[in-house]
Amino acid sequence: MKIGVQLYTVRAYCQNEKDLGRTLASVAAMGCQAVQLSALGPVEPKRIKALCDDNGLQIVLTHNPESDFLANIDGLIERHRLYECRYAGLGYLPDRYHSTDWLPRFAEDFGPAAEKLKAAGIKLMYHNHAFEFARMQDGKTMMDHLLDMLPEEIMGVTADTYWLQFGGMDVCAWLRDHARRLHCVHLKDYAPWRFEARMAAVGRGNLDFARILALLRSNGVTEYALVEQDECYGDSPFDCLRKSLGYLQTL
Repeated sequence: MKIGVQLYTVRAYCQNEKDLGRTLASVAAMGCQAVQLSALGPVEPKRIKALCDDNGLQIVLTHNPESDFLANIDGLIERHRLYECRYAGLGYLPDRYHSTDWLPRFAEDFGPAAEKLKAAGIKLMYHNHAFEFARMQDGKTMMDHLLDMLPEEIMGVTADTYWLQFGGMDVCAWLRDHARRLHCVHLKDYAPWRFEARMAAVGRGNLDFARILALLRSNGVTEYALVEQDECYGDSPFDCLRKSLGYLQTL
């Protein structure tokens, strides 16, 4: 299993080619060798790949807009072939699918795209937040329905440890029970602050990452564990990444 960085953490520093190059150099200097592309500015894919290559960084996962899956799947496949990347991520379930009436249409809409990705040697990876773990009228969670609709052969899950905890899941149990879908995972810590929960650098919150990493390393499926921190609450996101990567090195 390779440890990497989700560039969403430093998205403010990836909005043009010059800044992206600087950011990738900083990430590489932390000892990182793998990145996920997410929320980048308008930089040509060929330049993104060249900048990653120049810094010894492998592109292992992406997050992409809904329109790429539903209206530009051939372009999405072409871009991933350029990146030499086997995992195409959907970062958020579009709002219209959140209702019981429209949720079944997710499989109707995304299933054909997932099948076409599979035929090209690429896998659709769904990234969870917390809302997927709310109970629906039938007593099952939205995530239960999503996983029932699209089998593991065509859809994996980029499990996010913070959002699993926020959603009331037993993080380790969920990772164990759904191991066959977890080709990529987001490592993000969970810390109480006054009367709210906050995201934290890995090792600075309450999640048991020694146990989490042991589970991921032993499942035979997880290839990439990517450090992410959506909000840094005024701290430097680069410092947050350094803290996370430094802590993971101790494990």
